[in-house]
Amino acid sequence: MKKVVLILNLFICLTFLVCCSDVDNRDMVGHEDDVDKIKIGLSFDSYVIERWERDRDVFVSTANELGAHVNVQSANGSAEEQVAQIEYLIENKMDVIVIIPIDFDLLKDVVSTAKANGIKVIAYDRLIKNADVDLYISFDNKEVGRLMATSLIENTPEHGKISAIFGPKSDNNVWMIEEGFNEIISKTNREIIYKDYAIGWLAETAYSAVNKTLELTEEFDGMLCGNDDLASQAVLALSEHRMAGKVSVVGQDAELRACQRVVEGTQTMTVYKPIEKLAKRAAEYAVSLAKGEGIEATDIIFDGTYYVPYEKLEPIAVTKENIDEVIIEGGFHSIEEVYLNVPEKIKK
Repeated sequence: MKKVVLILNLFICLTFLVCCSDVDNRDMVGHEDDVDKIKIGLSFDSYVIERWERDRDVFVSTANELGAHVNVQSANGSAEEQVAQIEYLIENKMDVIVIIPIDFDLLKDVVSTAKANGIKVIAYDRLIKNADVDLYISFDNKEVGRLMATSLIENTPEHGKISAIFGPKSDNNVWMIEEGFNEIISKTNREIIYKDYAIGWLAETAYSAVNKTLELTEEFDGMLCGNDDLASQAVLALSEHRMAGKVSVVGQDAELRACQRVVEGTQTMTVYKPIEKLAKRAAEYAVSLAKGEGIEATDIIFDGTYYVPYEKLEPIAVTKENIDEVIIEGGFHSIEEVYLNVPEKIKK
């Protein structure tokens, strides 16, 4: 009898292990058996950047309300994994695939495969080059660069020295931001004494950038950071040199910690991009495309081979002067969160 029980238990364990090995470790939202629902695949770079979880939640919620099922994937920063996940979404016959690309040059072929299978493709926030996507929806990234340059001009001396740490070259937004930045800064006497690109948006690159800049000069006046995560490490390095608050630092995304640094005085400006609006509109477009309905984007953009529809939203520069109005009254972060380290500033 004991032998029978032992064999039975062994069989159950083996069955459990086999079943577990067949479970795809993917972030699923909704129910696969909803055969009548529109199926949307959502492929993320990763969740390292604070904003992406908010984008995901708004997109999924909006799509669900419109009767769609969303299959969410995260490639954890691996371009190869992202291609494999998109292939998985194609195999599972999505109606639309929405992609936040890791590398704008590596997705052309898999996007072509998706389109050949009758699947619509949306490039979300970042453009996919030479892919002829059905829609590119993002913010005006050239304007982001212009806002950064304008802030640095307003907060540095006429012949000021500026250091710049942009995002990775594999992100097309980085080139657009740099173009907008150069358009404004080149009209002044500011000197760019150091420039680098953060591979994979690795924040520690900005920490190194500060130290490398200080190897070139004993002091400098401003620093462009490709996003607020980079700015966090730049400010850390500046703090260690007792220069935090003396060097004007700009970033983007209006991350909570960045907003805290703005009110504390260690970061001059962050570019706020209303991501709830972006994610909601992208979900609405995805459902429309799945239904075969036309879309009316506000602009077009050249992806290197094709002109594709481009929905362009406007970014906003956030400083001490307007942070209450834009960030707090707008509901992006609470007053208690933003003024956590300066509680005397909290308005009752």
